[in-house]
Amino acid sequence: MKVRRVQPARLGLFVLAAIWMLVLVPMSAMAAPYAAYVIDARTGKVLHARNANTRLHPASLTKMMTLYIAFQAIERGEISLDTKVRISKNAAAEPPSKLGLKTGQRIALRYLIRGAAVKSANDAATAIGEAISGSEARFARRMNRTAKQLGMTRTTFKNAHGLTEAGHQSTAHDMTIMGRHLLYDYPQYYNLFSRITADAGVRKVNHTNRRFLNSYKGADGIKTGYTRAAGFNLTASAERGNERIIVTVFGGKSTTSRNAKVAELMDLGFRRAPSRARLRKPALPDYIAEGKPQQDTPADKPAAGAKGKTIRLIRAVKTSPRPKLRPGSNAPVLVADTPSDGGISDVLSSAIADAVAEAVKTPPKQRVRLEPDAQVTTQPNVVLAAATTTVRPALRPKGLVVIGAQPKAKKPAAPQEVVTRVSTSGGRHWGVNVGRFGSRYAAEKVLIKTALAEMATLDGSLRKVIRKPQGFDANFLGMTRETADLACQRLKARNVSCLMIGPG
Repeated sequence: MKVRRVQPARLGLFVLAAIWMLVLVPMSAMAAPYAAYVIDARTGKVLHARNANTRLHPASLTKMMTLYIAFQAIERGEISLDTKVRISKNAAAEPPSKLGLKTGQRIALRYLIRGAAVKSANDAATAIGEAISGSEARFARRMNRTAKQLGMTRTTFKNAHGLTEAGHQSTAHDMTIMGRHLLYDYPQYYNLFSRITADAGVRKVNHTNRRFLNSYKGADGIKTGYTRAAGFNLTASAERGNERIIVTVFGGKSTTSRNAKVAELMDLGFRRAPSRARLRKPALPDYIAEGKPQQDTPADKPAAGAKGKTIRLIRAVKTSPRPKLRPGSNAPVLVADTPSDGGISDVLSSAIADAVAEAVKTPPKQRVRLEPDAQVTTQPNVVLAAATTTVRPALRPKGLVVIGAQPKAKKPAAPQEVVTRVSTSGGRHWGVNVGRFGSRYAAEKVLIKTALAEMATLDGSLRKVIRKPQGFDANFLGMTRETADLACQRLKARNVSCLMIGPG
């Protein structure tokens, strides 16, 4: 009996087919869903959308909200960049990507922010949340309150880092809104998202989005994200001339394919966006302070076995504003007698008594604002003091005439003296140079970063790239000599090279 030999070519095809059926097909079936959203950042106008409102896993795009709240807390004085944060066991145990922080270690908040923004470090993100709110769970509640205020209606956060967790979901639409708020609400920190490398305190870290930042013209942020459930996500922003586009992509199959798709959508956005548009910044959300838990005093503790909850009031009014005096109130007031039988004192006494009686009958309603997670205490044998009511003055009785003294005639104002001073600083003909670069794009990029970092002195100046035989000069023009000198001093303090440019 002859044994039929299988040809090697057929055997190879059979093996490839088996691999395709057993491995590649299941992997493609498990691939994360795709979603995309493109807007004109200046106006918020939608330029492209696909599955934009589908709730998906955001992965480390979550850290945009973590950083947004950190910037908010710094601005409101809850915490500072120099605050030393103690790393908890929970934060140190977070899986990669991470800085490798140790339990009990203390590190400045500024380094945690850099680690989360540039390296996308999970331990840094958790430490930020715990430093601001006391625990990651409380921080997640603050993230959700802030998301609702920003209009991220289909987003729910469960943690500060974005690792996959049941219910932790967002949309391409919501993450694009998040990126736009980061750009316009806290421009002084936005340069973090375009840094290719950064000092994170414990070590130097590389940007997870450096490939796209280096390859796409005008790109300056914002945040990458990846988990198996999410796929390769990216919220990116780029500026060219007067135009700025923000793109979010969910569910990329690889870093390379995701970046290519984002670049394609960026190009589409720049084609569809008008060359000029009036900037309409998004509205800032209401600020809700993070309530600090208070220790019970012996007098405040409920009796043993008593069930109750605790009220936490925030931003209570400590004092009531006093009404301002009317103009001319220092002048004497004459009160004429009335033709009634009783004296003026009897009339006023009666009116005041009626007003007090009416006020006691109908006390004014009081409004108390509670945090969403506030609790109410009920304690036995507690007597509440009655609120003091404000007595409203009664209407002036008929026949009572109040005569105000005539105001004194004003003296004619002395003629104003006009003084003309000749500027010794050359008017607004000065400027500063922040370097010479090999391309116009590189010079423009440095100008934008510098303007965002030093808005105090460079705001109102003109960014201009001047071509020279040796390269492209990045200049800020239209400044006074004093402003240019101050700008250079401040830039040099930031280790930015700076030279003053005089008139002519």
